Amino acid sequence: MSLPVQASRKPVLLGALALLLAGCGWGGTKLLSKPGAETTNDAYVSADYTLVAPRVPGQIAEVLVDDNQLVKAGQLLARIDDRDYRAALASAQGDLTVAMAAVSDFDAKIAQHPALVAQAQATLHSDEAAIGFARANATRYRDLSAGGAGTMEEQQHAVTALDEQQAGQDRDRAALLAARQELDILRAGRDKALGALARAQAALDQAKLNLSYTEIRAPIDGMVGQRSIRVGAIVGAGSPLLAVVPLSQAYVIANFQENQLARMRPHQPARITVDSFPGLVLKGHVDSLAPATGVAFAPIAPDNATGNFTKIVQRLPVKITLDRGQPEAARLRVGLSVEPTVNVAASDTSVEGTGTN
Repeated sequence: MSLPVQASRKPVLLGALALLLAGCGWGGTKLLSKPGAETTNDAYVSADYTLVAPRVPGQIAEVLVDDNQLVKAGQLLARIDDRDYRAALASAQGDLTVAMAAVSDFDAKIAQHPALVAQAQATLHSDEAAIGFARANATRYRDLSAGGAGTMEEQQHAVTALDEQQAGQDRDRAALLAARQELDILRAGRDKALGALARAQAALDQAKLNLSYTEIRAPIDGMVGQRSIRVGAIVGAGSPLLAVVPLSQAYVIANFQENQLARMRPHQPARITVDSFPGLVLKGHVDSLAPATGVAFAPIAPDNATGNFTKIVQRLPVKITLDRGQPEAARLRVGLSVEPTVNVAASDTSVEGTGTN
């Protein structure tokens, strides 16, 4: 009875031995040869989305988009109550009108200045003629008084008139000098008025900008997400209201182990599977390798120089860009888990090192 049992076990043992040898040979080949592809399941979909925030504070008057809605760059997303900003604009326009009137006033005074100087010069000439008459009159009354034909009172009156005319000439000469110097004062005043005009113009421009900021528009094409904006809410400048995610520009961030990066280069092709969509395979290529591991950018970096050290394999983020012309790529959403496989056997002689393409 034992001989037939041993004979039946012999083929089974031989088969197991053959499988063991084949497995060892395959494993040895894998260990001795370089792999043609590197893959990781520590990868996810990402996109450079934009958080939309108002540039001016106010109360939300109207919301024009819904959650998960596709929008175009420049599309109106919401409106802030603009009544305060319209009043500010009207006030700025009034200030600008006043500033322009001040400049015009100085221009008119500067234009009038030559006539005022000419008038002062004419007055001075008149004073000279009057002084000549008063001097001759004083001389005549002095001679008459000396000859006994005139009275002393008349002589004194003539001398007083001459003194008054000379004093008037001094006054008018000073007035002429002041009129000539007035031009510099007017020019300085006009420069000051021009500064006020520029400030008023800037205030008007800012008021127009603030009014335009009450219309919140999409900065890029994409899909609305993380929408917290509601009608009637009071918002502050810079407070995020929603996000616009450019799904058409989505890419993959794959965290490869450091021992997988020896032959990885930009432009190498990649094959990407998506956990959420079984059977979906997308094509892409390596865009760039990060300058540091995630640990290097951590707020609290580990200090391996203290205490006991346990070596942990680090991971380096690798950016993989999706190739164009893949309609199924539109199904991707930011944050989805994916599994990329990079063909590290492919080489691109136009790129050296691991820098950004």
